[in-house]
Amino acid sequence: MMIKAFGNTIEECFENAGFALFDQTVSLHNIRPLESKHVEVTGDDMEDMLYAYLSELLFIEDCDNIILCEFHVKIDGNKVICDAKGELLNKQIHRCKSEIKAVTYHMMDINMEEPSVTVLFDV
Repeated sequence: MMIKAFGNTIEECFENAGFALFDQTVSLHNIRPLESKHVEVTGDDMEDMLYAYLSELLFIEDCDNIILCEFHVKIDGNKVICDAKGELLNKQIHRCKSEIKAVTYHMMDINMEEPSVTVLFDV
C-alpha cells in the first residue's frame, strides 16, 4: 500500500504520513486524542529518519494497541521528535480496515521542494 503525504513543510509531511499510516488500519474519524505518546528516533539521512519514525509508530500500534490521530513533528538535525495523541483501540467502536505489517524503503521518496513524502507499506 503506497501513500504520498504532502505538507507546507517536511515536518508536516511526516505528520501526515503518520496520520496516513493509522488511517489505513482504522477509520480515524472517531479516534479521540486521549492518550499521549512521545517518539524520538534518529537516522543517517531523511529516508532513514522517515523509516525509523513510521516504524516506531507502527510498533506503538502493535505493542500498546493505541491508534494515534494527532501528530506534532519536529526535525532537529538527524533526529525526529514527535508528540502524538490517540486512544486505545476498541474493536466494538472503531472500524478496522487493514493491517500494516511493516514500513519499507522500497520506492520511498522525500521531495524537499514540493514538499512531500512517498512510502510503501507492507500489508
